[in-house]
Amino acid sequence: MPSEGRCWETLQALRSSDKGRLCYDRDWLLRGEDVLQECMSLPKLSSYSGWVVDHVLPHIQKNAPPSETSASSLSTSALNQPSSVPRSPLRNPAFSPVSSAISNGTKDKHESPHTEPMVLQSPRGMKVEGCIRMYELVHRMKGAEGLRQWQEEQEKKVRALSEMASEQLKRFDERKELKHHKEFQDLREVMEKSSREALGQQEKLKAEHRHRAKILNLKLREAEQQRLKQEEQERLRKEEGQARLRGLYALQEEVLHLSQQLDASDQHRDLLQVDLSAFRTRGNQLCSLVSGIIRSSSENGFPTVEDQAVAEGALQEMRDLLSNLHQEIGRACEEKRRRDEEEARIKQQESQMQQRPEAHKESPVPNQGPGAKPNEDLQVKVQDSTMQWYQQLQEASSRCVLAFEGLSSSRDSQAKKIKMDLQKAATIPVSQISTIAGSKLKEIFDKIHSLLSGKAVQSGGRSVSVTLNPQALDFVQYKLAEKFVKQGEEEVASHHEAAFPIAVVASGIWELHPRVGALILAHLHKKCPYSVPFYPAFKEGMALEDYQRMLGYQVKDSKVEQQDNFLKRMSGMIRLYAAIIQLRWPYGNRQETHPHGLNHGWRWLAQILNMEPLSDVTATLLFDFLEVCGNALMKQYQVQFWKMILLIKEDYFPRIEAITSSGQMGSFIRLKQFLEKCLQRREIPVPKGFLTSSFWRS
Repeated sequence: MPSEGRCWETLQALRSSDKGRLCYDRDWLLRGEDVLQECMSLPKLSSYSGWVVDHVLPHIQKNAPPSETSASSLSTSALNQPSSVPRSPLRNPAFSPVSSAISNGTKDKHESPHTEPMVLQSPRGMKVEGCIRMYELVHRMKGAEGLRQWQEEQEKKVRALSEMASEQLKRFDERKELKHHKEFQDLREVMEKSSREALGQQEKLKAEHRHRAKILNLKLREAEQQRLKQEEQERLRKEEGQARLRGLYALQEEVLHLSQQLDASDQHRDLLQVDLSAFRTRGNQLCSLVSGIIRSSSENGFPTVEDQAVAEGALQEMRDLLSNLHQEIGRACEEKRRRDEEEARIKQQESQMQQRPEAHKESPVPNQGPGAKPNEDLQVKVQDSTMQWYQQLQEASSRCVLAFEGLSSSRDSQAKKIKMDLQKAATIPVSQISTIAGSKLKEIFDKIHSLLSGKAVQSGGRSVSVTLNPQALDFVQYKLAEKFVKQGEEEVASHHEAAFPIAVVASGIWELHPRVGALILAHLHKKCPYSVPFYPAFKEGMALEDYQRMLGYQVKDSKVEQQDNFLKRMSGMIRLYAAIIQLRWPYGNRQETHPHGLNHGWRWLAQILNMEPLSDVTATLLFDFLEVCGNALMKQYQVQFWKMILLIKEDYFPRIEAITSSGQMGSFIRLKQFLEKCLQRREIPVPKGFLTSSFWRS
C-alpha cells in the first residue's frame, strides 16, 4: 500500500534526522540508569533483528498480496540495514499510546518479567515484535533444556568421581592395612628377637643368681648363727644385769631399812645423852650413794659388776655402822647405868653427911660421846615449824580439790563445757607470758585478775566468768596455781629468762588473791620438795616407785626419768621461786609488804645449809637459787649474806664434795666457780633477764 511505503520513508527520514540518532532504551526505567547517559551514542537494532529479517519477513512476503510486494521489499531492505531501524519502538513518541495498551494486555496474559509495551503501530511491526518474543521464549526453553542436560552431565560426572574416589579410598585403606601388617610383622620379629635375647640373658642371670644365692645362704647361715650367739650373749647379759639390778634393789631396800633403824636411834639420844648424828649422817650418805648407783644404772641400762660391788660395800658399811651404833648405844647404856649408880651413891653420901646444897652441883657433866662436835653436825629432817607449814599448805590444796569435786566429776555436758572454758581462761594467759613488752604483760595480768574477781572475760570467742558455777572460783584458783608451777617446770627450765615475767605476774596475783599464792606454794612443794626444803624419808612397806615420786622424779611405766631431766625440772621451779620472792607487781600497792618476800628466801637458804647435802641435787639448787636471787639477798642482808657465802665455801663445799661421785661433779664445780668469782669481785651479778624500768615503759 502507498501509505505503508510513505510510512517507511518517514521512518527512514526520521532515522537520518538528528533526533533519530538518539538511543532509546525500553529498559532504562527498570535499570534505574541516567536518562541522558546514552544520548550521544549511535542508535542500534535489537540483537534479534537479523534473525527476524532472515526467517520471519520472507515468510510474510510469500503470503502477502502483490500490491504489498514493493512495500515489503522496501521494508526488507530497510530491515536488512542494521542502522535503518531504531533499537526500540519506545524511541518514537508517536507509538506511546498503542504500546501502553498492548503492554497491559500482554502483562495480563503471560505475567513475564520481560514483558514490555508494544510500540509498533503496524501489524507487521507487531508480528516482528511477537516473533522476537517467541524467539526469546524458544531461546529460554533451549537454555533451560541445555542447563538441565548440563546438570545431568555434571551429576553423572560427580557420581563417577565419587565412585572413583571411593575406589581410591579402598585402595588407600588396603595399602595402609598392608603397611600396618608389615610394620606389625617387623615389630613382632623384633620382639621375638628381643625376647629370645632376654630369655638368654635371663638364663644367664638365673645362673648368676643361683651362684650368689648359694654364697648368700652361706653368709646368712653364718650371720644367723652369729645373731643367735649374740642374742644368747645379750640374753645372758640381760639376765645377769636384771639379777644384779634386783640385787641392787634388794640392797637398797636393806640399806633403807638399816637407815630407818639408824633414825630410830634418836630415842636414845635424850635418854642416854649421846650424840648419834655422825651415824645418821654417814647412813644418809650411804643411802644417797646406793640411790645414785641405781639411777645411773637405770640410765645406762643395767648395773655393772663394779656397781654391784660398790653397793655391796655400802651395805656392808651400813651394817658395820649399825653394829657400831648398837655398840655405842650399849656403851652409853652402861655409862648411864654407871652414872646412875654413882649419882645414887653420891646422893646417899650427901644425905648421910648433910653437906651444903652446893654439893649437888658437883655431879659429873654428861659425856657427849667420843669426838662429838654438835656445832658441826647437820640435820637430816626438816624443822618442825617448817614441816607444819608444809602440811598446812598440802591440806589447803586438798580442801580446794574437794571444794570443786562436783564440777570436775560432773557428767553433765553443760558443766563439762563450763569447766573446759574456765580452764582455758585460767591457763592460756599464763602460757602467753614471756619476755614481751610490759604493756602486753599488764594486759595478761588484768585478764587473770578480772577472771578471779568475778568479771566476765573473753576466751575462745566466748564470755567466761566464775559466777557461772558455785565451784568455779575454787577450780580456777587451783588450775591457775598449777599452771604457774608447770610453767616453771617446763618454760623456765628451758629458758631461764622467762622466770622473771612469770614470777612478777604470779607475785601480783598472789598479793591480790592470797589463796592463789598458797596454792602455788602447795603445788611447788609437791613437785619440788627441795623448795621447802624437805627430804622425804623412805618408810617401811613403801613401794620404791612411790618413794621416787615423793623425791620429785617422774615415773612412767615403772621407768624413772633420767637424772638430767630431773635436775632440769627442779632447777626451773627453784628459779621461779627465787624470782617470785624478790619481785613485786609494779602497779600494785607499794605500801604493803611482799606476801612472800626475801625473808623466806633467807630462811630457805639457812635451812638447806643446815641439812645434809644430796649428791648432784643440792649443788644444782644452790647455784640456781643464788644466781637468780643472790643479788637481791646481797643488797638486803649485806654482811650477813657474805658470811653465809663464806660458810658455804669453807664448811659446806667439803660435805658436798664428799658425797659427789666423779661423774656428778659438774654441778658442784659450777657452783664452786660461781661463788669464787663472786667472792673475788665482792658482788653477785644481776641475773640475766631481770626486769628493769625500761621494760615496763615498752
